[in-house]
Amino acid sequence: MAQVDYRNVAKSYGTMKVMEDISFTIPDGKFVVLLGPSGCGKTTLLRMTAGLEKITKGEVAIGGERMNGVHPRDRDIAMVFQSYALYPQMSVYDNIAFGLQVRGIDKETIKKRVKWAAGILALEPYLDRKPAALSGGQRQRVAMGRSIVREPKVFLFDEPLSNLDAKLRGQMRYEIRQLHDRVNATTIYVTHDQIEAMTMADIIVVMRSGEIMQMGSPDEVYDRPANLFVADFIGSPSINLMAGETAAEGVRFGKTVLPVSGSVQPGRKVVYGVRPVDIGVGEANEPGSVPATVLLSETTGAETVVHVNVEDSEVRIVIPERRRFERDAQVGLKIDPAKTHLFDPESEQRIEPNASKAA
Repeated sequence: MAQVDYRNVAKSYGTMKVMEDISFTIPDGKFVVLLGPSGCGKTTLLRMTAGLEKITKGEVAIGGERMNGVHPRDRDIAMVFQSYALYPQMSVYDNIAFGLQVRGIDKETIKKRVKWAAGILALEPYLDRKPAALSGGQRQRVAMGRSIVREPKVFLFDEPLSNLDAKLRGQMRYEIRQLHDRVNATTIYVTHDQIEAMTMADIIVVMRSGEIMQMGSPDEVYDRPANLFVADFIGSPSINLMAGETAAEGVRFGKTVLPVSGSVQPGRKVVYGVRPVDIGVGEANEPGSVPATVLLSETTGAETVVHVNVEDSEVRIVIPERRRFERDAQVGLKIDPAKTHLFDPESEQRIEPNASKAA
């Protein structure tokens, strides 16, 4: 296990800047997810950590030791890639053991480590099989086993679930998190999938265009997004965002008044945000409710997703029960003021309740 420090890290390819002045710390033993859209720099940052990309400026330290210039094999890290990269002619046992064999580890130690890893990853029945006889999830577990037998200081995962179907991704999310909890190693995991980030991470680092937008626990980035990008990127279905103007009674959105928690300077242009799960649906004209017209109702079994029209804008609602709504039905939306968010339309930064300035 080891703490990982990024100190004023920058990366450029010629005149093209990928990132500039990235600084943050990953505490020892934490599961940290680098999250963001394609091209945001998350994989580049991971590869610089592994030594597969040269750092243009700044430094990366693992366990307090500066890694700039240190060869990847000497960094005491293990990386799991999106592709399994298994040797097709080797058995599962030999694929897991290969790295240890190359390092000259004695056979008895190799046997113990492979057995230990196979037990953790439920691969014991498959040790004599070749990769071609395994499912996608089993192959990914073999790739993980090859990494954990090395007992590295830091695990690096580069979008390891992208090639799997939805059901298997859910299973592998659980297994990767279970693996982390068992070996208690520092883990850095790259993904563009916010569900993976929310379900697995201790800490999420949200990135965009080579910059860190927010760093915090899953609850922090979900409940208190630092800016519009984080608010919109985290959550499924995505947050409802509406442009309005602050008033004494709330935020005016056309002829409708939307409730807020606390107060802000009246007459200020804002972007009002509320997550679909934080809106209830009641009777039309119910006191304190927001009038809306039903556009579409979708039942998923355990939930109902309702699309409604408010002042010619579509608003999504998620109800944790099975309900049917007729198209064009008039309803009243119940919005919890404590669960609303305000953002500055120019800076895109969060506006805190009971304040007139962006945080």
